[in-house]
Amino acid sequence: MLNLLSILLGLVSLVVVIPATIPLLGWANWFALPLIVIGVILGQLSSSNGGRNFCLVVLLIAAVRLSIGGGII
Repeated sequence: MLNLLSILLGLVSLVVVIPATIPLLGWANWFALPLIVIGVILGQLSSSNGGRNFCLVVLLIAAVRLSIGGGII
């Protein structure tokens, strides 16, 4: 059940992160980061790793986008 919640939070975060790759929308990643972290924690507590790994990939995408934009843009 926790794995399913982790995947669900990862999908919701991905919906926010994908449009945030557009220039001047990078600030939206800051709204997705807490959801991603909660998804990673729930995925870690679950018996399987699929949800955690998915959230980590989404976290990597958001972190790269934030580092390219200097953390704000």
